[in-house]
Amino acid sequence: MDLTTRHPELDLDHLHGGLTPGQRFQNVSFASYLPNAEYPSQAEAQGTLGQFVASLEAPAVAVSPLKKLFGRKLAAPEGRGIYLDGGFGVGKTHLLASAYHAASTTIPSAFMSFQDLMYLIGALGMTRALDAMRGLQLLCIDEFELDDPGNTHMANTFLGDLMPLGLNVIATSNTEPGRLGEGRFNSRDFERQIQAIAGRFQNLRLDGPDYRQRGSTPEQPLSAEEYAVWRGRQAPETLAELAYPQLQGVLLSVHPARFGRLLSGVEALGLRELVPMPSQNDALRFVHFVDKVYDLGGQPAFSGAPLETLFDETYRHGAFAKKYARCLSRVSELLREARAAS
Repeated sequence: MDLTTRHPELDLDHLHGGLTPGQRFQNVSFASYLPNAEYPSQAEAQGTLGQFVASLEAPAVAVSPLKKLFGRKLAAPEGRGIYLDGGFGVGKTHLLASAYHAASTTIPSAFMSFQDLMYLIGALGMTRALDAMRGLQLLCIDEFELDDPGNTHMANTFLGDLMPLGLNVIATSNTEPGRLGEGRFNSRDFERQIQAIAGRFQNLRLDGPDYRQRGSTPEQPLSAEEYAVWRGRQAPETLAELAYPQLQGVLLSVHPARFGRLLSGVEALGLRELVPMPSQNDALRFVHFVDKVYDLGGQPAFSGAPLETLFDETYRHGAFAKKYARCLSRVSELLREARAAS
């Protein structure tokens, strides 16, 4: 499968109809989440989130006497928010997907990344996006982050319109709610909007180390021999293979919110010749791409430069440090899976 010839177009029906967790988180549950006993905040978040979801009910059918006179329904109670804040590898997305699975059997629910939410609003316009989401009772937003003034304004408007009408929101992030946008842009100019967003959420902090690295050392890209073995075990009709310079060209031409459609039908992805990324724009596109590959639950393999050399030191300790750390953690896990499979 040749990704360089794919040019996925805007498909709002596909985006709106696919608001569910990716394959990697398709079968998770609160019961399958294994909190680290050394960090009680993980079990506490698990319990609190389970109780929160259990408290969400379908709209009441009972009506007030006024409805009989004026034909109006009782106003829905204002929606509540839960904000899962913690480092990478503590299971935030697992808990978020578990909440979606638990709630979606009884109430209208949706699961999407913050990037996809911003894409949906940008593509539809705020009014149509609000109309499209108005019937939801629970929205699960993964990797909530304010990277620029534009998405700060859109997020504040979106939440400010729908949560008072009954939309409940659960979000995950690597950043405390009151510090969203810090270091990304002049957030002081948007402090009122940021605090308005933060004020809608109960903050649950998840402490602990990266579970992907428990008792192990980070993986490194496959050697040429390992990669050849891995490649020989993949089905050619569902294998996409390209060198990093080719991937860089693809990612320049495809919006990050379309990465899922770019990878449609791909079960194994071979990415060769990884090299250090001198441009932060290129590095962030790669981070978004890895996030999508990881969520889709495919079988990727990587070869090339050592992981610790991919991102410049200034990036890994700058405003997006947690994004890069999460990416390297996920690539390490994917490499471990690739070695086990071969």
